[in-house]
Amino acid sequence: MVRTAKRVVLSFLKSAGGLELVAGSPWRRNRLLILCYHGISLEDEHLWRPQLYMPPAFLEQRLQMLQAMRCSLLPLGEALRRLQANDLPPRSVAITFDDGTYDFFRQAHPLLQRYKIPVTVYLTTYYTDHELPVFNLICSYMLWTKRGVQLAPVPELGLSEPMDLRTEAGRHRVVRGLIEFSERENLTGTEKNEIASKLAGVLGIDYAALSAKRILQIMNAREVAEVAKAGVDIQLHTHRHRTPDDEASFRREIRENRQRIQFLSGENPVHFCYPSGVHRENFLAWLESEDVVSATTCDVGLAGPLDNPRLLPRFVDTSVCSPIEFQSWVSGIGSLFAVRRVTKQRYVPEE
Repeated sequence: MVRTAKRVVLSFLKSAGGLELVAGSPWRRNRLLILCYHGISLEDEHLWRPQLYMPPAFLEQRLQMLQAMRCSLLPLGEALRRLQANDLPPRSVAITFDDGTYDFFRQAHPLLQRYKIPVTVYLTTYYTDHELPVFNLICSYMLWTKRGVQLAPVPELGLSEPMDLRTEAGRHRVVRGLIEFSERENLTGTEKNEIASKLAGVLGIDYAALSAKRILQIMNAREVAEVAKAGVDIQLHTHRHRTPDDEASFRREIRENRQRIQFLSGENPVHFCYPSGVHRENFLAWLESEDVVSATTCDVGLAGPLDNPRLLPRFVDTSVCSPIEFQSWVSGIGSLFAVRRVTKQRYVPEE
C-alpha cells in the first residue's frame, strides 16, 4: 500500500516536471548516484531472489533510461575523484556489480558494451579458481525449485528434522542447517560442493546438469581476464566474501583478493565493496592500512563530497523496483522518499 502510494506521488511529480527540476539542480550536480546490481538471470533466478536478480530485459531498460535522462555515466574511480573535487558533470552515475558472477559475463557485459557504458565489478575471488556453484546460494535455489513439499530428515547432511519446503522460512532453516553442518565439519569448498550434490540427489535434481549451466557461479579466471581486457574495472570484494572481525583475518582477505585481481587484470585494485553491505567502524582503519581509498555499502543514498569515502551509499536496483522509482533515484528525488537508509548488518558468507 505504501509503495503504491509512493509510486503515485512520484508519477505525479514526474508529470509536473519535478523529477527534471531536481535532476538539473545544483544539489544533484554535486552528488553521485552509485548504482548497485548483483545478478542478471540466466534462467529463473529473478523469480527465486527478486531482490538479488533481474532479467536481462530489465537491465537493458535501465540502461536506456539512463541515456534518455541524459546522465553522465562515469567510471567509478573518475567519478569519486571528481566528487571529491566538486567537479562532477550533470546527473553523474557510476554502475557497479557485486560478486562477479558468471551471469555478469554472459548477460550484463554484452549489454554494457553495446551501450558503451563503463562498469565496475567488485569481485570475490575464491571461486575464480574453483568452477563450482556458490554453496549456500545453490542450496537455497535448489530448495526453492522444490518448494511446496515436505521431505524426511537427512542426518548425513546434518538435517535431523524434516525439511519443510513449503515456506521461505522453512527453506531458510534447511540452508542454515547445511551451513552450520559444513562449519562444524570444517569443510572445504570442494567438500561443500559434495554436500550440495547430495542434497540435489535427495531433491531429485540432476546436479551435473545444473552446474553445467553455470547458475550461481563466479566468473572463472579466463572470463575475468577477458572482461578486464575489454575495459571492465575489477575491484575488491574480499577473497571469500566475508569480513572477519579480527584485523589479521580481515586484512588477509583484502590481500588475497588484491593479489588474485592483480594477476587476472594486471591492475592494482584500490576500491572496495563490503560483502552484503556489512560494515563495522573498526573496518575503516584496516582498509586504510591496506591502501583502500574507497568502500561502498548497501546503505541507501546519493554520495556527496562530505561523505566518508570508505562508507559510500549506493542505490541497489532490483526486479521489484518500478521504472518510476528508478527514474526518481536517477533524478535524486528518490533520496527524499527513502524510508530506511542503513542496510541490516547481517549476512551469510558465501564460502
